[in-house]
Amino acid sequence: MAATDTRAKGVVFALPWILGLGIFTLYPFCASIYYSFTDFSVLQAPKWIGVTNFQEIAADAVFWKVLRNTLLYAGLSIPAGLLVSLTLALVLNGVRRGQILYSVIFYLPHLIPGVASAILWMWILNGEFGLLNSALRPVLELISPSWAPPVWLNDTRFALPALVLMGLWGVGQSAFIYLATLQDVPQEMYEAAEIDGATTWQKVRFITIPMISPIIFFNVIMGIIGAFQVFTEPYLMTGGGPDRATYFLPHYIWDHAFRYLRMGYACAMSWILFLIILLLTMVAFRLSKDRVYYAGR
Repeated sequence: MAATDTRAKGVVFALPWILGLGIFTLYPFCASIYYSFTDFSVLQAPKWIGVTNFQEIAADAVFWKVLRNTLLYAGLSIPAGLLVSLTLALVLNGVRRGQILYSVIFYLPHLIPGVASAILWMWILNGEFGLLNSALRPVLELISPSWAPPVWLNDTRFALPALVLMGLWGVGQSAFIYLATLQDVPQEMYEAAEIDGATTWQKVRFITIPMISPIIFFNVIMGIIGAFQVFTEPYLMTGGGPDRATYFLPHYIWDHAFRYLRMGYACAMSWILFLIILLLTMVAFRLSKDRVYYAGR
């Protein structure tokens, strides 16, 4: 009887989480599968149309444009984020005084809400009065008086790289994770390498990177998921412009769902996005099979 009462109490305490998971996660997940095969305007009942949405997506030139933009953004932001965060963690790991203070300083940008960060970076990247161009303009004038800094968010060549640059603003979280892992690497390994005459780069390449490879792999997976779901910053800063240069797939899905009221079409694109992320994650797991070192294996 006591066991039954304990089990009942456990179910009661877990019920809010179970209801939240079912209502806000499982139901939308399953419903989106059905809606992707329907013509659903939100305001009217869905009408079954089979694979028509997917056929329309295959012929949608804008979809392929935003998919290309999304892939390009991911291809730039993921390696850049990994490199900068790992470099930052290696530098912080070598600091003996004030390490905690510096770690907090670099972690703080991650805590700033996306809307606030977007507004801040709109000012930094402003082509005329922005902080970045104010610093670049004197340097470029010294090189050549005819050179001028780019207008960043208003230039199709620089808008997407500018968003990648902004993304590096929040690498403090990854760097913090790297730093915690670096401090667990046995110092005896570095001492033995120094006795053998290893350089700093050799120690990083043959000791540090293999020992923290599980965390690198974790950050790669999280980077893939995050890069393909970027929405707030480009939506607020560029609105997908200029000339759709920063129009990403989540933004395109949002437009069809809530601007054009084509929820079925948006659900179909959402599932394509999900399958792309799933495929890239599976590829990452496949490639990491012999490259990630797990202690005790």
